[in-house]
Amino acid sequence: MTFSELGLAEEIVRAVTEHGYATPTPIQAQAIPVVLAGGDLMAGAQTGTGKTAGFVLPILHRLSDKSVKGPSSGRPPVRALILTPTRELAAQVEESVQVYGKYTKLNSMVMFGGVSINPQIQRLRSRVDILVATPGRLLDHVSQKTLDLSQVEILVLDEADRMLDMGFIRDIRKVLALLPAKRQNLLFSATFSDDIKALADKLLHQPTLIEVARRNATADTVSQKICLVDSQKKRQLLAHLIREHNWFQVLVFTRTKHGANRLAEQLTREGISALAIHGNKSQGARTRALAEFKSGQLQVLVATDIAARGIDISELPHVVNFELPNVAEDYVHRIGRTGRAGAEGQAVSLVSADEMEHLRGIERLIKRQLPREIVPGFEPSDSADAAAGRDAVPGGREGRGQSKPAGRQSAGGVRQRQPESGQRRMPDSGRRSGNRQR
Repeated sequence: MTFSELGLAEEIVRAVTEHGYATPTPIQAQAIPVVLAGGDLMAGAQTGTGKTAGFVLPILHRLSDKSVKGPSSGRPPVRALILTPTRELAAQVEESVQVYGKYTKLNSMVMFGGVSINPQIQRLRSRVDILVATPGRLLDHVSQKTLDLSQVEILVLDEADRMLDMGFIRDIRKVLALLPAKRQNLLFSATFSDDIKALADKLLHQPTLIEVARRNATADTVSQKICLVDSQKKRQLLAHLIREHNWFQVLVFTRTKHGANRLAEQLTREGISALAIHGNKSQGARTRALAEFKSGQLQVLVATDIAARGIDISELPHVVNFELPNVAEDYVHRIGRTGRAGAEGQAVSLVSADEMEHLRGIERLIKRQLPREIVPGFEPSDSADAAAGRDAVPGGREGRGQSKPAGRQSAGGVRQRQPESGQRRMPDSGRRSGNRQR
């Protein structure tokens, strides 16, 4: 199947083809026809599945289609609103709108906090067809009467589970009250918790339910391993691994903002270029750090879970869990940043004795035991670590990932694969925790 066979306009297919994509991913193949038909959609898709193009492409088609007219009088309205939980994800989604919509006459804008509101106010005075925003800054504009949402035709909630985890439910309800009752609603979520299903019940009208790939599954292109180590030796082990294997473009996860800052500073002092990215950083600092990391100028980017949303690098080779996440599902999201676009990736977790319960929770979730390893010179001294590593492989050698099946590249940076499941009932999932970000 090709993008043109899905019924997308020629100018959109042209932009997608120029960007290097030939065939749709499973989520795109299933979601695009539903959106084109004008129906509501609830889709379950993990990061890296190409879900952004799954809603951006048909939205561009519908808003460009002259048979689907918006209001013809007065100031040009915002016709599509895409809400995202983080600034980085908002910027990434709006960039996709620009890339795929380059041959259409539609205008887009991204709106988030952490930067001056004045340039955004100025931009809103001209035509904005598609608005990508975080909820907090969106409501700031509404309160200042610089934004009218009364003529929105299409609403997208992207990564809805994360938005609820970050405490945005009240803001989402406020936004919904500002929208016209008659509109198309699209909800994308990695998990279908009770809270997500409750939101969907109020938001969606007879939605099509789509879920592609098994939830909480890790990609077969990602090689995963556990390095057992004392907590006080983690920083030295990380520096050793980076130098020993000449790693570049290493995305390192910590639990806290303070921990991210401290680790980045320590690595820099050891001659490894590193910067931290998290919610307390200015938007300018975050944007610069991400740009340097994507270009390869920066060797290590240390991030918290929230800030990492929106980091989309098709061939990111290494993800390191300096600390395991408190919530097991976040492990899947973290390592999903590597192993994309058919490339192999490696996920290494540095695990100390006090994290063994977190590790067991992750292994229960992904239904597999991860290989343990002890790096010579960094043997754990704690008895619990030693017991856990009884069957660990010494030597610190790198594992190899499995090759992804051959196929043409597709929009969203993954290769064509058959969906493991199609439309089905929404399963239960536990709620995750997070921090709110405007």
